[in-house]
Amino acid sequence: MPRMGPQERRTEQRREQRQALRERILEVSREIVKREGFASLSMRKLAEAIDYSPAALYLHFKSRGDIARALRREGHASLRDAFVAHTSIADPAARLNAMGRAYVEFGLAEPETYRLMFMEPAGSADVPADADADDNGNGHAAESGAATLSLIADAFVELRAADRLPPRAAPIACAEGLWANLHGIVALKLNGAALPETPAATLVELSLDVWYAPVNGTEPRGTETRFNSPDRSDTSTR
Repeated sequence: MPRMGPQERRTEQRREQRQALRERILEVSREIVKREGFASLSMRKLAEAIDYSPAALYLHFKSRGDIARALRREGHASLRDAFVAHTSIADPAARLNAMGRAYVEFGLAEPETYRLMFMEPAGSADVPADADADDNGNGHAAESGAATLSLIADAFVELRAADRLPPRAAPIACAEGLWANLHGIVALKLNGAALPETPAATLVELSLDVWYAPVNGTEPRGTETRFNSPDRSDTSTR
């Protein structure tokens, strides 16, 4: 590999410094959002936290909305990683059970990130859609969500092929329905819904049982591993 000259070294050093600052901005942003929520994040507060001028931040992010977009992409990547960790499970019902628990565990463990991903309007002034989004506001976040959804849909395709779903049950529709079901559990818990006698873990178990009700005398059941909720009271089982 040819050695870099003085000018090239300076250019590379500046590039590394810019990248390091960008990563620092996102790191502190994540801390503020997790601790106080996205509404508390401002460019001025962020600049003070990292001891840089606001002008330096604007070289990397045009607004707090751009930071929100970056954090949202990271959140989708983390959720997908949580799903991918279970793709080696051979039985599709057991795989869906594990993914379902991973989804709810992610939402309860990262409430502010989850809100930013799924409970803030993507096209609002504070949380804009991706710069390369289409007219419907779809962009990288939508693509990431679709990639994650495909992991759920693949398992339903396998269930359908094994005659473990009703004949008219479309795998993609089942995947969207299960996602909506799981999102509802997380959203209710994060919004403080009055469900004191029904912990999140129990709601997940009951929901998964309904999805895998007996079909043609076959009752696919998932693994018995429970997820670990940050709320210790939510570790009960059926």
